[in-house]
Amino acid sequence: MTSTNPAVPAPRHAAVAATDPEIAALIGAEERLQADTLRMIASENYVSQAVLEATGTVLQNKYSEGYPGRRYYEGQQNIDPVEELARQRAKELFGVDHANVQPYSGSPANLAVYLAFLQPGDTVMGMSLPMGGHLTHGWGVSATGTWFRGVGYGVRRETGRVDLDEVRDLALRERPKLIFCGGTAVPRTIDFAGFAEIAREVGAVLVADVAHIAGLIAGGAHPSPVPHADVVSTTTHKTLRGPRGAMLMCREEHAKAIDRAVFPGLQGGPHNHTTAAIAVALKEAATEDFRAYAHQVVANARALGEQLAARGFDLVSGGTDNHLLLIDLTSKEIGGKPVAQALDRAGIVVNYNSVPFDQRKPFDPSGLRLGTPALTSRGLPAERMATVAEWIDRVVTAARTGDEDTVVKVRAEVAELMTEYPAPGLPV
Repeated sequence: MTSTNPAVPAPRHAAVAATDPEIAALIGAEERLQADTLRMIASENYVSQAVLEATGTVLQNKYSEGYPGRRYYEGQQNIDPVEELARQRAKELFGVDHANVQPYSGSPANLAVYLAFLQPGDTVMGMSLPMGGHLTHGWGVSATGTWFRGVGYGVRRETGRVDLDEVRDLALRERPKLIFCGGTAVPRTIDFAGFAEIAREVGAVLVADVAHIAGLIAGGAHPSPVPHADVVSTTTHKTLRGPRGAMLMCREEHAKAIDRAVFPGLQGGPHNHTTAAIAVALKEAATEDFRAYAHQVVANARALGEQLAARGFDLVSGGTDNHLLLIDLTSKEIGGKPVAQALDRAGIVVNYNSVPFDQRKPFDPSGLRLGTPALTSRGLPAERMATVAEWIDRVVTAARTGDEDTVVKVRAEVAELMTEYPAPGLPV
């Protein structure tokens, strides 16, 4: 029973615990796990308490098919202003003509772009998945590679970087109607202007998928695609530190096509509680504190890359310009999967990942992908990256030799350090 004494706070998630103790226990376990581990999956972060609260409001109860002022349901007098705030804040933060905040996630947002501009069978060009691209950029196992003709570009073997001359030659040969730039394992600055020049030359629509780097762009730590791309697609979590949602931003000339593609083209009513949380996150992203965070994410990633390189790790492209590091473990004589699993046991959460020109299979690749957004949100400074690199080095060696005692020792050290840097949105 929940206490009625105002001096005694109610248990966290009391209503869930009373209704479904199994789920409440799992939520509590996940809170503890997120509190005492070093979360380094490049696409993960911590949202603020304000964003967390916005996702759990009575806005969940509302259906709102359509757009503000043009709904198919009544009772929208509070919902319309919520969506208008989110749209306006996106426009101001990123400097765009138009913003649609209704896509449920990044993949549906990208599908809406296809629906807005292409017909089935048209050619689309994007970075190949094994080279760091995303499934929805025309890769074969995705619907985008089934319904459309996907053409992939990659990186140069010697540099690990995109060669725009090669991209241009491919575009001139294949004549895509749509070109994606961006990806999920791209550690270097994206040359939006260079891609735009190629798109103009072949008459293609340029889409900048900035799901990973949207927060860095908002905080001024990465160049913006807005002056160059016809459409900007992004998730609202990752470096942007919002809820699990997405946005499509574009020039005014494409606004109607994008809106029609999202609704009624692909989805019904928007998730209004998510829209509210997006609005909160966008307001936070317009602050000086957020700008400092964005620049610190990059500083931490660069410092970590330098520390790992000093310990003999091979970094794809030689380092990073953003939040993300891609490590090729070939020289360490161990695959990415056993290392990722050992790091997880040690309280360092990363994901195994293919590297360009990988000779191993996707489910047992040569690489690790890791990032610094979540640890930066906890306040870890660049000086702490030496400790993080040392832990990773010790665990990689332990994984190769079967030294589980070292893994256990690192786990205790990680948990101890995490007590010094409480995570946003979690109970202390």
